[in-house]
Amino acid sequence: MNLISKIVIPLFVLFIILYGVKKRVNVYDSFLEGAKEGLIMVFHITPTIMAMVFAVNIFLDSKFLDGMLGFLKPLFDLANIPIDILPMALLRPISGTASLAIMNDIFASFGPDSFIGRLASTLQGCTDTTIYVLALYFGSIKVTKTRYSLPVGLFADLMGIIAAFIITFIFFG
Repeated sequence: MNLISKIVIPLFVLFIILYGVKKRVNVYDSFLEGAKEGLIMVFHITPTIMAMVFAVNIFLDSKFLDGMLGFLKPLFDLANIPIDILPMALLRPISGTASLAIMNDIFASFGPDSFIGRLASTLQGCTDTTIYVLALYFGSIKVTKTRYSLPVGLFADLMGIIAAFIITFIFFG
């Protein structure tokens, strides 16, 4: 298997080069033009990514989330929902990296095979980084009127969170 993985990419690159030569395309110039377009795209996307990282860090450092969760703890204890999963559920639509860090903390504290570890894994797969995706993609092409994208995306995330809880409780609860 290791040998196959070392051979596949070079063979794929060789196939692309041979196909380009067969179609009489200047492969090297096409590669350079694509690399140039990629760098221009990175240049346009970088400010959006930096703004998103800055906003998430301010939110996490404000400790607002900790205060809100302390207030909601009795309600979630009554529903038998582990309170440690809520920061991940709330941050997942904003930042995939932050939610992965929280999931890693859950794995370190409770283990990946615990109920909350399985819930974190299911939650990670059932939701998307909606706000990040909208900020990155719409920001990079200068879309200012997102219309229904944000409400629909957040609704889909809410349904994913609910589905993650239901699925985990059915299979592992």
